Amino acid sequence: MSTQPVLTRPQLRRQLRQARRALSQSQQRDAARDLYRQLAQHPLFRRARHVSLYLANDGEIDPRWLMRAAQRRGKATYLPVLNAWPRTKMVFQRVRRGEALRANRFGIPEPRIDRSRQRPVWALDLVLLPLVGFDEQGGRLGMGGGFYDRSLAYRSRRKTWRKPVLLGLAHECQKVERLAMASWDIPLLGTVSDKRWYLAQA
Repeated sequence: MSTQPVLTRPQLRRQLRQARRALSQSQQRDAARDLYRQLAQHPLFRRARHVSLYLANDGEIDPRWLMRAAQRRGKATYLPVLNAWPRTKMVFQRVRRGEALRANRFGIPEPRIDRSRQRPVWALDLVLLPLVGFDEQGGRLGMGGGFYDRSLAYRSRRKTWRKPVLLGLAHECQKVERLAMASWDIPLLGTVSDKRWYLAQA
């Protein structure tokens, strides 16, 4: 009996990126709408006052509807911003409706750095993270840059720290049975896809 070869993390990342990029524009629009329906009325989203999101890139599921809903409800919304130096650091900066953005070194739009509008990640209520792959145990496979893991590294040192709530956002096609977690990976509370919630066991 033949068995499927176990993919390395780079191989799995490549396969899952191809899967989400293969979605048509109409499938992406439907997924964004369905994601909004999954999350917009959930207590974790409704109660949060300081919410970090992201701008979709490379086939990621688009949380723009959630960002608009958050801003309409008076929540403070934040985007991750890459530091010029050190280049490995990411900060979270408040963004307002209609604000002009510029492309960072990866071509992803972000606000111009303004330290007066930045908030420490531990002072956010909810962080909605992009991902490449996820499992039902709170595992997340990112793009490989480690920006979120470095920003959230304090969570591995302080096991009782509960803020912010970490939720991955994904297309259903990005789900895998089990991800091998590296020592630096920060587990999520769960992942929300366009189809359903996957909350990790406590």
